[in-house]
Amino acid sequence: MATHYDLVVVGSGPGGQKAAIAGAKLGKRVALVERRRELVGGVCLHTGTIPSKTMREAILHLSGFRQREVYADQYRSRGNITMDDLRQKLAHVSEREWDVIQDQFDRNGVKTIVGEARFVGPHAIEVVGEGEPLYLSADKILLAPGTKPSRPEHIPFDGRTVFDSDEFLNLDHIPRSMIVVGGGVIGVEYGLMFATLGVRVTIIDGRDRLLDFCDREVVDSLVYNARSMGVTFRLGENVADVRRLKGGSVAVELESGKRVLGETVLFSVGRQGDTESLNLEAAGLKPDKRGRLYANERFQTEVPHIYAVGDIVGFPALASASMEQGRQAVGNAFGVPNTDMGEIPYGLFTVPEISLIGKTERQLTEEHVPYEVGLARFSEIARGQIVGDHTGLMKLLFHRETREILGVHAIGDSATEIIHIGQAVMRLGGTLNYFRDTVFNYPTMAECYKVAALDGLNKLTAYADDDEESEKLAPPPSQAVAEPAGEPAAIGAEHANVGACNAAN
Repeated sequence: MATHYDLVVVGSGPGGQKAAIAGAKLGKRVALVERRRELVGGVCLHTGTIPSKTMREAILHLSGFRQREVYADQYRSRGNITMDDLRQKLAHVSEREWDVIQDQFDRNGVKTIVGEARFVGPHAIEVVGEGEPLYLSADKILLAPGTKPSRPEHIPFDGRTVFDSDEFLNLDHIPRSMIVVGGGVIGVEYGLMFATLGVRVTIIDGRDRLLDFCDREVVDSLVYNARSMGVTFRLGENVADVRRLKGGSVAVELESGKRVLGETVLFSVGRQGDTESLNLEAAGLKPDKRGRLYANERFQTEVPHIYAVGDIVGFPALASASMEQGRQAVGNAFGVPNTDMGEIPYGLFTVPEISLIGKTERQLTEEHVPYEVGLARFSEIARGQIVGDHTGLMKLLFHRETREILGVHAIGDSATEIIHIGQAVMRLGGTLNYFRDTVFNYPTMAECYKVAALDGLNKLTAYADDDEESEKLAPPPSQAVAEPAGEPAAIGAEHANVGACNAAN
């Protein structure tokens, strides 16, 4: 006999969590299935987002990276850091987050069922655990099984010298050298983390440019910082083979005939949907060659009562987006109106971190949008000096005529935090004038917005070569006196370097 639920969720990652809780808050009877109880939280909590970001923070703290130019002696102590040191913080954070998730399920009445889920019909799921199989039926089913690293058969994975991103956390020591095969987000994040510890890192990727969805100037800055830490890039190179050699080293053979030697290899070339055990055919579903599922704008699969969210549906494959997808899918399933998510911010926890929202310069150029750029360098901002970030920058892309904010791109300390100020202004239809007229706490990284806005306004002034354009850029003299917020651009020019002046004082 099957136990019936209004909603059954498969997978407890960010998308599954929020979907199950959203269903329970609508008064529905909800069950969530996860392979093992200790895996509640999914890849995000145990091998992906939370572990990698926690490890990054531990590395930056223990190595003294942020203040390496001031406290050089402490920075050199990075050679004494061990994998156990890095895992110490990770264990604490993961345990705490696991407790929070379990408490949320309990408070909202979500039934957690442990075992391997597989379809036995479009509305029926069998769960095989330690005891007798359980059978569940549901009006609506939501799939959020997540993804796993791609592991080609010809790559000699052993978890020690050749490993994937899920095995990364189990290393018994910090290697002297590492070859990263794959220059995507995961490969670059892990590669730069360990370069910070003095590991000799080589990143190999078949594409000519890294992180092609990011602003090119931001990526160039990232590459500059990486090379200053000794990272070698082999771009436009495809891997032909990976071989373990006598003596414990590893050789990566490239199609060009080159050979790269290292102590370890992190193979990070793509991920595939974790759907093999779901018996999707019994539900009338067929995954693509990478194990992912099709979902429409309502997150419905080809079978209307079965929904899919998170990495399993592909782009954008972000934990933040997956959470909202889960909530919206449940709203769609039970007839609750949703609001548009709007622009989604991206956060890359590289060293230094990158964040962006909206269009890039390349996209705006291809679309023939008349835009201008306001730039703030962290070296001009007092807070940038305080935290030791002298190379970071933030760019505001805005429409030259309407001053609408079209995109925000940042690299450097706190980039993933300050991006949300730009997100809010874009979402609410604000313009460059908002940043010009708003007072920000001092000293903070948020001050970058004002400096960038004034820099952009100064450029507009340079383009004002006729009376009509000049009237758009500056109010009449009478208004300028009565309303200081509408000060002429010439006065704004004096403030464009306010961050640099403050830092100098």
